[in-house]
Amino acid sequence: MVIALNRTLTDPMYLFMCSLFVSELYGCTMLFPMLLHHMLWQLRQISTAFCFLQIYCLHSYATAEYLNLTVLSYDRYIAICFPLQYHTHLNKSRVMKLIAFPWAYALLTVVVTLCQTTSLQLCNNVIPKVYCDNYSVVRMACSDISYINFYGLFITLLTIAVPFVFMMYTYLCILRVCCSSSKQSAQKALSTCVPHLITLLNFTLGGSFELMQSRFDMSNVSMVLRIFLSLYCISSQPLLSPLMYGLNISRIRTLCKGLLLARLHSNA
Repeated sequence: MVIALNRTLTDPMYLFMCSLFVSELYGCTMLFPMLLHHMLWQLRQISTAFCFLQIYCLHSYATAEYLNLTVLSYDRYIAICFPLQYHTHLNKSRVMKLIAFPWAYALLTVVVTLCQTTSLQLCNNVIPKVYCDNYSVVRMACSDISYINFYGLFITLLTIAVPFVFMMYTYLCILRVCCSSSKQSAQKALSTCVPHLITLLNFTLGGSFELMQSRFDMSNVSMVLRIFLSLYCISSQPLLSPLMYGLNISRIRTLCKGLLLARLHSNA
């Protein structure tokens, strides 16, 4: 809200952050209202349509989130390695493309994945989780799933490995610039990367938990811990990211205080 309402926050970094926060709102909104409804009414069933809708939202959220974090690493790379050409490299046209790409890629690739999953004949209807995910449904199939596994591996490598290598490259370049700069300049540059690094590590940790549950037998792990690990990625990221960026970036912190104080005075 602060970024959208304040016209002074027009730098590309703030627009990329806004896209990141929107993806996190999208991610938690697709899960928690339904989950709370099931908890309050003690329901253990979900319709097929809602299950596939949940799969679509969950996977498109995870993809868009990871790609938005990749875009933010590119933003920091340009800001630190090419500060004088920052607005030249990140002109309005390129910024719009970098905002649109994560969403377009996420929403379109998951459609293909979901079309393959919906065509399967299922032999079971029990998912050992508190929400639906694609691999859990695929594992219940009676038909051949080799082509789905191949496509899933290809998309996983394209979506995770390529951005990861790119982010490692950007941070190696940033470290090289910091090592050749003064101590004060290096500290200032690295401090702007801290929120991104923490949110990236947190999301990677949550994604690793989810991958472990999907790919390995976790029957010997307590159900409470498995539920916690299932919800960690979706719940912790939307809570952590706004706090990290809001608390670490003084301009946003100051504007947040001003907005809250203005609201309090108007209600008084």
